[in-house]
Amino acid sequence: MRFLRGDGPVLRIGHRGAPALAPENTLHSFERAIELGVDCIELDVLSLADGTLVVAHSDDLAEVTHGATAGLVEERTLAELRTLAPDLPTLDEALDFIAARAVGVQVDHLLLGQEAEVAAALARHGLAERSLVVSFHGESLRQLHGLAPELALGLTYPFDRRGVARRRLLTPAVIAALLVMRRSLPYTIPARLARAGALVATLHSFVVSPAVIDRCHRLGVAVFAWTVNDRALAERLDRAGIDGIITDDPTIFEGTLPT
Repeated sequence: MRFLRGDGPVLRIGHRGAPALAPENTLHSFERAIELGVDCIELDVLSLADGTLVVAHSDDLAEVTHGATAGLVEERTLAELRTLAPDLPTLDEALDFIAARAVGVQVDHLLLGQEAEVAAALARHGLAERSLVVSFHGESLRQLHGLAPELALGLTYPFDRRGVARRRLLTPAVIAALLVMRRSLPYTIPARLARAGALVATLHSFVVSPAVIDRCHRLGVAVFAWTVNDRALAERLDRAGIDGIITDDPTIFEGTLPT
């Protein structure tokens, strides 16, 4: 899987599939994104009480079940979760689906301790060469590299503990914090990437600047922006030389970016 675009087009990445058009992190959402021409599917991984890895971003059962049940996803077994969220795939089911299609996969593994299982699952489905594993945790990426040095790794920044990526409107305080990060990131990101051994920087779109793209490219590191749901922003990032755009709505690419 390519990461640096060079003279080619931007990499189009379906964030949890196409959640603007179908329930996120489901096979239906992945299929919809692929129909719209994405190059890669991004998905999230959580571990259940019985050790099964499932594709889900939130540990909030109310979010995963669309308000049907409260509690934590990770406290349930797969059998219990199937009765509450029947469309939620296991990681193996999702990777099996993607392996049969001509797309890559970006695995966002949210918890420390999943490294060996994630690496084994990608190898089991023959996806190691068309995958990217990203994390906020540099230590987790270092562990992954030790376990599976063939895997491409990406460092996500900043740590989105408050779910900023899901908000349509950012508060003034959040905007101010992101602007500070945006100004400092070209100077701080080389050390962050080196410690993590990352080939890709996956950055909140608000902290992406031409300066940080240039700095990363000089290091041979690709830059992906999340989560971009606006056509005009996608075009600006494309002109700035971004390597990948992660979106909830792959229709933003129609008629806007060159193929």
